[in-house]
Amino acid sequence: IAGVFSALTLILSAVLIGVVYRLTEHTLREQLDKRALAVARNLSDASAGYILSNDLLALNTLLRKYTFLEEFAYAFVQDSGGGITAHTLETLPAELHQTVRSGSQGVPRRRELLLQGKPIYETGVPVLDGQIGVVHVGFWGDAVEKEIRRAIVPLIAIITIIPVVGVALSFVLAHWIGGPIIRLRKVAQQIIEGDLEAPGEYPKSHDELEDLARSLERMRASLGAAMSRLRRELGYTSGGSNAHRQRPATHYVGESGVWTSGAFD
Repeated sequence: IAGVFSALTLILSAVLIGVVYRLTEHTLREQLDKRALAVARNLSDASAGYILSNDLLALNTLLRKYTFLEEFAYAFVQDSGGGITAHTLETLPAELHQTVRSGSQGVPRRRELLLQGKPIYETGVPVLDGQIGVVHVGFWGDAVEKEIRRAIVPLIAIITIIPVVGVALSFVLAHWIGGPIIRLRKVAQQIIEGDLEAPGEYPKSHDELEDLARSLERMRASLGAAMSRLRRELGYTSGGSNAHRQRPATHYVGESGVWTSGAFD
């Protein structure tokens, strides 16, 4: 029973871990997307004045300030004509030149691309509803995945440890409960085989198992007493019959008056 229970526990735990992992990953990814969108919107609002005044030095400084953390891959500003006016990279990679499009600048958008062979999650937010350009902020995909794993792994570890501890406890409880039952079965087997004299090994658990053990011992004692009485009665009956068969008797034979002795058949 413990083995079946443990197998079912592990199977259900594996399914639960998979479901929790997917749901948690999806939720965290949505939260990270919202955070990236918030950063891009703040940068868009802050850069509007510098774009209008064509202050490229201040605009570049602002972009570098927002992308100071390691999780940010880059940030750049695209004007309404599709040209790149400011960016945080030493040289703008060809991947960004090939993927930037001037259309659909009125709404925020998100895209995934590769930069130097590494995944990038980019969020683009229009500046003044896209009238003067779009701000693009790129996040390293590895950093995003690392943050997701850092949040998920402890939760998965806790969910994994709980069923493992439950399985271990089930085996301990099975041994604790099954041990007295096995001993009672041995006592019952001794009674079935006719061994009514040997004392049994009974559990001292102060519960229903001990009550069952006491009842089994009383049954053994009763059967032993009944067998003893039966043997005595059989011995007495057998002894009386033999005495009756071997008792001498006298017989008077004929008119000669001779008495003979013998035993009844």
